[in-house]
Amino acid sequence: MKIIGLTGGIGSGKSSVGNLLEHKNIPIYYSDLRAHEIMNESDKIVSTLKELYGDDIYVDGKLNREKLGSIVFAGKDKLAALNELVHPEVFADFDTWKKEQNSDFIIKEAAILFESGSYKSCDIVVTVSAPLETRIIRTMARDDKSREEVMDRISKQWTDEQREEKADYIIKNDSSFLDLEREVEQFYYWLQNSI
Repeated sequence: MKIIGLTGGIGSGKSSVGNLLEHKNIPIYYSDLRAHEIMNESDKIVSTLKELYGDDIYVDGKLNREKLGSIVFAGKDKLAALNELVHPEVFADFDTWKKEQNSDFIIKEAAILFESGSYKSCDIVVTVSAPLETRIIRTMARDDKSREEVMDRISKQWTDEQREEKADYIIKNDSSFLDLEREVEQFYYWLQNSI
């Protein structure tokens, strides 16, 4: 079983790529989604988050991601503390999920695959890249955020150039969905013939 790391900056379209690959029956682990679920499910994580960021980051037993985001993205130290708390739990959760899979390939999707060190456990890393302005517009529309808020989040991630330098394969998502489908087809063909 080969582990494919799938990454890309905010607004790059990595989730769209993940969905297209899922349609090819490749199991995919959405790290960011699982992290959000774990922050609601784990008593240990919930109590530590309340200690670090205040009881009011949970409303009716659910994490207020908007509030948490506004706190952690305001300072690198707070974001680092969150990552140090949650990443080990996500790594362990991924290992449990991996044991349940029966496939030649599995995908680990993560926005900060390189930044978190997760890429080290992957056999292949593919990154999704898109022009910065395209990413900004997509994220503003999707998350109802201001340009400044989006730029602030982008500034806390690696650049496309940094990711491309370390990736084994690059999927460009800079035009239509049809073109993205073609890019994913080419990647799938490359994958089948490279391992």
